[in-house]
Amino acid sequence: MTELAEHAPDDAAVAAKLFRGLADPTRLAILLELLRGERRVVDLVERIGGSQSNISAHLACLKDCGLVTDRPVGRASVHRLASPAVTDLLRQAEHVLEETGHAVALCPTYDEGTASGPSS
Repeated sequence: MTELAEHAPDDAAVAAKLFRGLADPTRLAILLELLRGERRVVDLVERIGGSQSNISAHLACLKDCGLVTDRPVGRASVHRLASPAVTDLLRQAEHVLEETGHAVALCPTYDEGTASGPSS
């Protein structure tokens, strides 16, 4: 076994972290809004609601995870999805929801407020 293989992250655990991050309604709303194009924090606050500090904190999280990037425009920053892969992920999620959205909406296991799903 190579040294790299010994220290490789568990793929399922990393994927679970990604999906936990996407499970937050505010972060997901930000990503879906950025799917429409670049936005400033003030634009996101106007479209999503919440405080500027809350939206900024969620953007920082998404940026730290490599899902969002930004660029300065004057005194503001304009945020966008970091890569085509993020765009593809969100578009594929839309397709999955087109096929399964009704079942997902009715699923009692993942009702709002249920932190971890079924007990193990």
